[in-house]
Order: sequence, then C-alpha cells, then structure tokens
Amino acid sequence: MNTKMQAVVDDEQFLEEAIRLAVENVHTGTGGPFGAVIVREGAVLARGGNRVTAAHDPTAHAEVQAIRAACRDLGTFQLDGCTLYASCEPCPMCFGAIYWARLDRVVFAARSEDAARYGFDDSHIYQEVRQPVDKRLRTFHHLEHSLSLSPFLAWEQQGDRVDY
Repeated sequence: MNTKMQAVVDDEQFLEEAIRLAVENVHTGTGGPFGAVIVREGAVLARGGNRVTAAHDPTAHAEVQAIRAACRDLGTFQLDGCTLYASCEPCPMCFGAIYWARLDRVVFAARSEDAARYGFDDSHIYQEVRQPVDKRLRTFHHLEHSLSLSPFLAWEQQGDRVDY
C-alpha cells in the first residue's frame, strides 16, 4: 500500500475512534455527542470526550479535553507534528485552542451544519466575533486604565519567560 493510501486508511481509523468516543459519551451520559483523538506518527497520544455537563464546565469540549491530556502527558503546550481527529467540525473555542496548541492537522467527520440540526449551533458565535464591541449581544466594555499595559511590560522585562 502506498504512503498516500496508508494515510487515508489511518485517517479513517482514527476518525472512527473519535466517532466511537462520541457515541460512548452519549451512552454513558458524561456529555454531548463529541469525541476527539490526538495522534502523532501513527500513535494515539490522547483521547477526549465532551464532559460539559458532567464537569459543569462549558470549556470541557472533547477537543479541549484531548489537547489538555496530550499537553499534560508530553509536558508541553505545543502539539506540533500532531493531528486532531474530531467526530465533528470544531466549534469556535476549539478552533482557537487548535491554533494555540499548534496542531498540524485536523480531520473531522460531521460538519457544523450537521451539529446545528441537532441543537449544537455555533454560527451565532462566529457572527458575534465579527461585530464591533458595542454591537455584541454580551456586554463588552473597554475601560482605559493607566496600568493596562503593566502586565505586558512585566512580561517584556521577564528574562526567563517562555514565549508562546
């Protein structure tokens, strides 16, 4: 089997694992119908299932759970060289986490439009992000403060900081 065909077989195998986790998550009642797997060089580094309701944590999405586990196990905050397999197209929060973690690839099964048909619609968040601060549904208020840049100035002066 050539390398390209093997990559497709691997993608399907790992994506099936993410989907299995999502279904299992539903059956165990630990959260929503979402699962994720992080893989590097053909080996599974971490798995995650949605735990929003079980953990009472709106950030406990499957992708975030898997990213946290992989980073913890590897002792790093960067997942270069890794692929995230997700049962569904990542939401805006997970999208951001994927970029912050520097994952190389994302392979997903269901589309966000599919999720929306089952009550998981994130389109309003994408629309909100594009709105000016004063037009958002949630109140965002920028308050000028003389110390607002002090955390960044401290960061800039920190000699042993770890850039990310």
